[in-house]
Amino acid sequence: MRKASLPVALLALTACVSANVVPAQVPPPGGVAGTAADTLDPAFVPAGFGSLRQDDIALKISPSSGLQVRAIPLDERILRLLSPDSYRSLRDILRSKDKELTIVRERGRLSSYSIWYVSFYALEQGETRFSPQEFIISNVGRDFRPVDVLPLSPGFGEYRLKQREVQSALIVFDGLLDVNQPLTAQVEGVSSVTDWGRVVQSIERERAAVRSRAAAAQKKDS
Repeated sequence: MRKASLPVALLALTACVSANVVPAQVPPPGGVAGTAADTLDPAFVPAGFGSLRQDDIALKISPSSGLQVRAIPLDERILRLLSPDSYRSLRDILRSKDKELTIVRERGRLSSYSIWYVSFYALEQGETRFSPQEFIISNVGRDFRPVDVLPLSPGFGEYRLKQREVQSALIVFDGLLDVNQPLTAQVEGVSSVTDWGRVVQSIERERAAVRSRAAAAQKKDS
């Protein structure tokens, strides 16, 4: 049976890429572990010059015929490569949970954390159940299980979906998870179909392109 496409509500989260990327005035990052290294880490590039879509950096999993899962790493070094609208949208989601994320970090005594924006979508009629705790990422020789789950949509805690319903949350992992290394995710024992190696290659190409765009803009303004 052919699977239905993602709903409009979920696709709307993925911003369209403009042919001419206009730099956005975006405030400096805050509240996310690791961003203090902005001026030291070469992986950080200026915000507002990216052109990637959210789907370009997403892991996708179909653990059953009735459930689809999409996960996006909310790593500032990657987010800055998104189109300005997508960047602002995901940064706003992070800011909305800033206090909760601080509590999670302090309670777990984490020196850093890896935050993922995960959406669960039901395809079939009737009730589809899901478990965010079963979202596991394999990376750097180990399996990372959720440290905490911060719901974003009403009713998330019921862990069930009606047909074409979407429930989303921020899932927090230990910061030892390295999104720049090969990784796979699994839900209910089923692995993601996304080739993360290709995603990393796309990220590196876009990072070089962003540096070029930012340098050209700076030269034009000088």
